Amino acid sequence: MSIYNYTRSHPAERFPKLPSYVAFIQRLNRLENLFPALAEHILSDFSDKNIIRHIRMTDSFPVIMANAKRSSRAKAADGFANKGYCASKSIYCYGVKVRISGIGRHKTLPLPEYIGVTPASDHDLTAFRQIAPGIENCELFADMAYIDELEKQMLKEQGTELYTPVKKRKGQKQPELFDRLLSTGVSRVRQPIESLFNRLQEKTDIQTGSKIRSFRRFDSSYFRQTLCRNVHYGFQLLIGIIRIRLSS
Repeated sequence: MSIYNYTRSHPAERFPKLPSYVAFIQRLNRLENLFPALAEHILSDFSDKNIIRHIRMTDSFPVIMANAKRSSRAKAADGFANKGYCASKSIYCYGVKVRISGIGRHKTLPLPEYIGVTPASDHDLTAFRQIAPGIENCELFADMAYIDELEKQMLKEQGTELYTPVKKRKGQKQPELFDRLLSTGVSRVRQPIESLFNRLQEKTDIQTGSKIRSFRRFDSSYFRQTLCRNVHYGFQLLIGIIRIRLSS
C-alpha cells in the first residue's frame, strides 16, 4: 500500500491514469521479470574500492510461511515450499530458504554474488553444490552445515580454501584451544553476511511469509517491499533476484 500511496501523493502528475490499488498491484505483479535485471544492474554499480575479492562467505535464512504447528498442513506455494528444519531458530517450519553467497567488502556488508531460493527441506550443502564450481581461487567462510571433507577437497582443487567452525568430536566436552580460536575467527569473518540478513529482516520483515500463497507473489511482493521501504539501501534491491528458483 505504501508505494501506491507514495505514487498518488508525490509524482501523481506523471501518472494521470493511475488505476485503483487492486489494479495497480496486479500490473506491478506482471513486472516480475524486470525485477532481477534491475537488481543486478544496481548491484553492478557498486565500486570495487572496498571489495576484498579473495574473501567469500555463504549462508541462508528462512522465509517462514507457516509455523511449526501448521507446518504439516500448509500448502502455500505448493510444489516448491515445504517443511524443513531451521537450525538457526531450532524450529520446524513450512517455507523456503533464501541463500546468498557474497564477496567480502571492507568494514561493510558483503556484495552478493549468488542468490537463490530452495525449499526449506534442502540442506545447505546440497544447495551450495549447485554454485560451488563457480567459486574459485578464494577463501570461503561458512557455518557448520558446510562441513564435508569431499566438498572441501573439491574446492581446494579449484583454488578455494573452505573455513568453517570446528565441530566437537563425539564425547568431547570442549574443543581444543586451537579449534576454539579457529571457530571464533571464522565467525568474525562471517559476521557481515549475518548483518546483511539482519538488515533485510529489519527493513522488509522478509522472514515472515504467512501471506504468501504462490511463487509469483513471493517473487514480486518482497521486491516491492524492498523497493518502497529502502530506496537508499542499494543492497536491499538484491531480493528481486530471488526469482532464480521461483520462476515456474
